[in-house]
Amino acid sequence: MAEMPSIDTWLREAKADPSFRGCGMYLVHNGTVRETPKAEVRGVETDGVRPGDKVAGMVFSYDAEKVAAAVEETRALDGIGYVRVWLNSGELAVGDDIMLVLIGGDIRPRVIDALQHLVGTIKNTCVVEEELSE
Repeated sequence: MAEMPSIDTWLREAKADPSFRGCGMYLVHNGTVRETPKAEVRGVETDGVRPGDKVAGMVFSYDAEKVAAAVEETRALDGIGYVRVWLNSGELAVGDDIMLVLIGGDIRPRVIDALQHLVGTIKNTCVVEEELSE
């Protein structure tokens, strides 16, 4: 398990980047391991912990090349000037940080859409999450 970077440091670095001139908004996503199983909160069948049971943790991994491609794809979206991603790995406990995503862009709707797009792409195509039961 890695230590999550400082959001304050990331924001300072983003505002020092030449892209800051076009960024009117920065949005941060901090994903964490939750106790409620994915099958319960999403209402879908998974190979993980069953609805009603509790998650004790998760084994998390990712494909770095796929993540890099997703970041570049997001950077190319209209109005997006800054994208940064950190992902954890290994065996994580409830409350541990899974990911940190920072996106800067010109206007709120574009930044929100870009964040939704990037986090969705990462979660759906770049990572493997194995929930562990208590």
